[in-house]
Amino acid sequence: MLAAPAIPESDVVLRDGTILHVRQGGTADEGILLALLRSLSNRSRWLRFFSEATDLAGSAHALASDPRALSVLAFAGTGACVAHACYIRGSADRAEIAFAVADAYQGRGVATLLLGILAEAAAAQGIVSFEAWTMADNLEMLKVFRESGFPITTRSHEGGVMIDMPTSFTAAALAMFDLRDQVATIASLRPLLHPRSIAVVGAGRERGSIGGELFHNLVATGFNGPVYPVNASVTVVQSVPAYRSVADIPGDVDLAVLVVPARHVIGVARECAAKGVRAIVVISAGFAETGAEGAALQHELLTICRDAGIRLVGPNCMGILNTAADVRMDATFAPTYPPAGRVGFLSQSGALGIAVIDEATERGLGLSTFVSVGNKADLSANDLLQYWEKDPATDVVLLYLESFGNPRRFGRISRRVARTKPVIAVKSGRSIAGARATSSHTGALVAASDLTVDALFAQAGVIRTTTLKEMFDVATVLATQPTPAGRRVAILSNAGGPAILCADACAVAGLEVAGLPADTQAALREFLPAEASTDNPVDMIASASAANYARALRVLAACGTVDAIIVIFIPPLVTARAEVAASLAAAARDLPRQVPVLSVFMSASGALAGTNADGARIPTYRYPEDAAVALGHAVRYGLWRARPESTVRAFTDVRRADAQAILDRALERGHGWLAPDEVGALCACYGLPLAPQRLVASPEAAEAAARSLGGRVALKAVAPRIVHKTEAGGVRLGLDAAAVRGAAEEMRTRIPGDALRFLVQAMVPRGVEMIVGVVHDTLFGPVVACGAGGTTVELLKDVNVRITPLTERDASEMVRTLRTFPLLDGYRGAPRADNAALEDVILRVAALVDAHPEIAELDLNPVVVLEHGAVIVDARVSVDAPVPPPLVIGRARTAPPSDQPRGPRP
Repeated sequence: MLAAPAIPESDVVLRDGTILHVRQGGTADEGILLALLRSLSNRSRWLRFFSEATDLAGSAHALASDPRALSVLAFAGTGACVAHACYIRGSADRAEIAFAVADAYQGRGVATLLLGILAEAAAAQGIVSFEAWTMADNLEMLKVFRESGFPITTRSHEGGVMIDMPTSFTAAALAMFDLRDQVATIASLRPLLHPRSIAVVGAGRERGSIGGELFHNLVATGFNGPVYPVNASVTVVQSVPAYRSVADIPGDVDLAVLVVPARHVIGVARECAAKGVRAIVVISAGFAETGAEGAALQHELLTICRDAGIRLVGPNCMGILNTAADVRMDATFAPTYPPAGRVGFLSQSGALGIAVIDEATERGLGLSTFVSVGNKADLSANDLLQYWEKDPATDVVLLYLESFGNPRRFGRISRRVARTKPVIAVKSGRSIAGARATSSHTGALVAASDLTVDALFAQAGVIRTTTLKEMFDVATVLATQPTPAGRRVAILSNAGGPAILCADACAVAGLEVAGLPADTQAALREFLPAEASTDNPVDMIASASAANYARALRVLAACGTVDAIIVIFIPPLVTARAEVAASLAAAARDLPRQVPVLSVFMSASGALAGTNADGARIPTYRYPEDAAVALGHAVRYGLWRARPESTVRAFTDVRRADAQAILDRALERGHGWLAPDEVGALCACYGLPLAPQRLVASPEAAEAAARSLGGRVALKAVAPRIVHKTEAGGVRLGLDAAAVRGAAEEMRTRIPGDALRFLVQAMVPRGVEMIVGVVHDTLFGPVVACGAGGTTVELLKDVNVRITPLTERDASEMVRTLRTFPLLDGYRGAPRADNAALEDVILRVAALVDAHPEIAELDLNPVVVLEHGAVIVDARVSVDAPVPPPLVIGRARTAPPSDQPRGPRP
């Protein structure tokens, strides 16, 4: 089996929206390199080789064949190689880098992107620093390094400049690359979401078909530009002259919407590429969702689009819309056009997209943009999140997701977006974190669960809801109300029963229904009848008038101990719903303090429009529980956004190179579990506090090891087929040295086999037993788990998980939100355990597995947390050939349907 390339094939977007295809270079690329070098101007050759008369053929041969070199090539849509970058390893941890960029592509960010790709590949191979020589007057290249975000040092030498930089992505470097990627992504999406002209290929002559409805919607909503129907069978579509093909359209076309059978899509896509169309929406089904043949068709479609620099939505989607006044684009076949508003929505399901638009319209929740991404061949949630972050017309982002393409990138982007705009998501399906077969405790806890998605969303500040209804409930709060500053809720009602139900629901949602201060209660008593309850919940009784509602709302809003208000109305005989709704709306326009207000109208007809009048929008719910759940989500989001960002701890005492050597030697034997001595050495490299131990081959040696350790010891059987030692009868605790030999001989009788060895370990004082472990997910990367440990770990299943990299707050929350945390916090008078030591173990494990993707599973169980410090009693590590992660910078292409490489080749 061929080794996976260090640089996976992918596509990068330049800041002007141009797409380049990048892949790793090899010996077969000598001719491609020579053609690139020959295309360079004299000045570019001088800056690259310090000479205009260099032997280009010899240079191309050396670059392609040097075994110390790793190259990356970038190709334009024409198939021409427009850039080459490489590093040449000079020592175990240092390499020299060089670049050549075609003159027409210089100054467009190509070298910066290739620098990032090389740095990522080098860091994964243990290279910690780059050096580069450049001419002193090569200002363009010096600017690339200075603006890359990597910390650099420079020194002058013999008329040139020597540049040194680390290969690891610092936070600053990652932020700079993310910013460049965002600028490029937004530029590439402009023809899609702000097109100047649209062609509908497969536009139907009559309404009732998908092509007919979609064309009608574009015209009926008043798209601000020409709409060209393309239909080879007719000359007129819905009173508009039609064209036989995209090529026949006389003007430029920014966006083409394809509503033709799947078998015709490839041909139309080629026509669009030749026409210069910059974005395509493929409504048609029959692609990857149907199997291998459809996947091959989808891959071919994506290749055409990427090579032509076309952004692709779909296939198998229901279209896109933009309600902005200067666009008014409804390129969907939905029967309803939603009101304009401040909410951006992405749906991975076309059918649900129609329901989403209907729901938004019914609730009066206006949309800014809507995109049905279908199979997500190209455009994904990551792209749209970056667009919506900078879109002044969007305040709230809604996502319906069925899968992730690059969840680690999603987490990084959504965490940044959620700092300024709430992101609310429904994620269907389940993520199996243990994508490889697991046999560890951690794998059993995390595999076949949805904990990984929960962790991703929690770390990124994404609000996860279980249903679309709940999503809209939350969105209505965040789109219309100020973000809650805290958990304290006041409940205002005209009936005691619903108020109590609401208070109970608030408690479940993590909200606080605390008593009101005396001055607030006194202000309420001034106008409420004596029978009313002025404490929280406030029960104004059934006789409460619309004026009472308005005045009580103002009093509660003025109270400094109230962070949000839920108003409940049950229609009695004496008060009309319309009057209460109008009164609440009027009061909400003039509150003494900005505080979120939610309303509950418990009647078959619900609330009337008065609660949404004159810019005083109050979200309305049918039941108190719905309002409490929505507010609970909004409060947790507000608290997440208000807290300062945490950092990833940098450990200066780890020995990464030594750890890598241990793992490399283990992988030479194949995948599987490390030997105990290898695990001990690996733990030592990352400062993980493993209890003192000795691995020996005989009962006699076990006794000697026990005497050398001193005190009482644990004896554990070690054999390849033993996974859980306790279940196999392979653990004896609290032995003195004299008893060790006999216990080892008994184990040998019970567990026969020539491979049996013995681990002798110093006994650890009693403490709280925890588990810290890792499973490596092929999509999410390392998933770190922490929970109640020991022999009952899988019975209790009290575990929290996070996705690397972990911040210090992540580790703290993993520990402090466990159900069994009281055991660590001095339960029933016991001494408090050293939680900081446990968190240090978690962070060191995260650093270990993030730096070494060869670690497939890791179990530290138990980790005994003492009053001072923590000790690992049992440690197991499994290794496997790492799956290359997606590039931090690039966009992966869908895999071709065979194992043959695709894309530009010599």
